[in-house]
Amino acid sequence: MNDISTELGRRERKRLQQLDHLADTAWTLFEAEGYEAVTMERIAAEADVAKATLYKHFPVKEALLRHRFHRELRDSVSQMGAVMAAEPVGAARLAKFFALSAAWSEAHRAYLLPYVQYRLAERRCPDDEAQRSGLERIFTALIAEGQAAGQFRADMGAPALAVYLEFLYLAALLRWLTGQAPALQAEFDTMLMLFLGGLEVRA
Repeated sequence: MNDISTELGRRERKRLQQLDHLADTAWTLFEAEGYEAVTMERIAAEADVAKATLYKHFPVKEALLRHRFHRELRDSVSQMGAVMAAEPVGAARLAKFFALSAAWSEAHRAYLLPYVQYRLAERRCPDDEAQRSGLERIFTALIAEGQAAGQFRADMGAPALAVYLEFLYLAALLRWLTGQAPALQAEFDTMLMLFLGGLEVRA
């Protein structure tokens, strides 16, 4: 049994290494030659793999972006957590996350529109955890902290609220990327205000 587990673990490590290699090769080409100019065939040749191998793992260029961006987010979770932990529990920590996200998004703007459109076009959440962004998990944790501290309403579960927030986040990104919002940080601020306060006018 241990031999089987070890072999499965080795195969999974090799698979993830290949995914990283393909995504990193594509990213290097995107940066050097421009996203639109780079073809899947070019990526396969540069990565020294058969086209069928590339398409098996990544059917389109946007899937390569997804892998690269989601890995960056996973790798930065600990550092972001330390920064957010310096803020009070609740709205301030959510606001800090969106400030960090705005800075990252500004640096990656050239690639974000195809990525966001691809994510929204996916019919369901990928079963492979490596293909998921991790945003839902981050939002769930931040909302749950706020609920436990009495800062957020607790009549809805944190996971459900996190799903709402993730789609508001993607909508704000899209407005900025398509020129409907001139400043991403201001758009995030407005989005978060609406999420926290709702639309209803209160006396």
